[in-house]
Amino acid sequence: MVTGNRWGKSFVCAVKILHDAIYKIRPLKYDRAAPYRIVTASITQDQANIIFNTALRLVRESELLEPLLKKVTATPYPRMRFGNNATIESRTTQNRGQYLLGQDYDLFIFDEVAFETDPEYVVEEVIQMRLADRAGRLFLVSTPNGKNWFYQRALEIHNAKRPGYLQYGDSRENPFISRDYLDERLHFFSDKRIKQNIMGQFVDTGGEILKGAYIDRALSAIRQETPPGENKRYLTGWDLARKRTATVGITVEVVDGLARVVELERFKQFDWSVIIEKIILRQQRFPGQLIVDATGLGDVIVEQLREYHPTAVIFTPNTKAELLTNVELLHAQNKISYKRWELPDGTGKIWSLEDELRSARWDDNNDCDALMALALAVWPLRTRSEISHQPRIGRI
Repeated sequence: MVTGNRWGKSFVCAVKILHDAIYKIRPLKYDRAAPYRIVTASITQDQANIIFNTALRLVRESELLEPLLKKVTATPYPRMRFGNNATIESRTTQNRGQYLLGQDYDLFIFDEVAFETDPEYVVEEVIQMRLADRAGRLFLVSTPNGKNWFYQRALEIHNAKRPGYLQYGDSRENPFISRDYLDERLHFFSDKRIKQNIMGQFVDTGGEILKGAYIDRALSAIRQETPPGENKRYLTGWDLARKRTATVGITVEVVDGLARVVELERFKQFDWSVIIEKIILRQQRFPGQLIVDATGLGDVIVEQLREYHPTAVIFTPNTKAELLTNVELLHAQNKISYKRWELPDGTGKIWSLEDELRSARWDDNNDCDALMALALAVWPLRTRSEISHQPRIGRI
């Protein structure tokens, strides 16, 4: 559920969890399992309590529902229990959901998931497994926060790539909030804030390195092969792994100043000898200029590859800003294209180039290995005489 602020999603979720707790909505074969459990969770305990407290208020105000409530506790976390032994509790997803480990639920409401700092891990690795025992259901609820992981999940459901139900909500649909106040906000808000905070639409927040429109255009502009007779050259960039990151090598084919990604490799926990061998094989397949990350022990790799005359780049705040600004400029000029590269990333996981590019921000890009490899690959395409974007840097 994707809505604007004050649309009423907390109230809707409160009604939903009360209905499910009273009627214990689940397949009958699980009725012999442990008592029916519902949890409302969010990025902070205070945020998670909003839905819980709204549900409790609805129960207290109803002559029909209040007799069904048997017990309410506040510690170690808010919890209410009904006469049918169904429970509703409120938990936080802080510290990557560690407080949820070991639990199991029939219904999980994740409020303001768009503001979770590590949503893929929390949802896929923690929450989904909390629902496995009873084939439980997951509700993701939030006001948009840029085109992040929550946007990707909504898009997958919208495009029928993942099962689920998607609902949007405009704040102006709520008749119980001041329309005069909303009209005033419409007058003073920027178009971006109106779309996100009132209309409940996904928009770029301004902190992204690459605008969503740039990535969409690069994906749609991809050509499958170079026309015969075209003059072309290859540029290859390698971002070498650190402790928790991956080694990524990207090769682009350049024709008339337009770059197309033709090869991408991404792997973790390989010896330097294996990395060197992969780089050599790539150069033999796509001979051309080689640009290598020489930060730290990267200079050892550069020395081993001296016969290919690599260009060594040491990552500093200034060089990273220049590299990323050049990538942004090439996207803005519609001079780069790529397909939807997807590669295995551990047991049962899939890594996506598109996801990484959309999530990369000026203040959070330390794990964007593919983006940096792409930046290295297209670095020779920079034209010093052209006016370039000034980098928007908060923290690198």
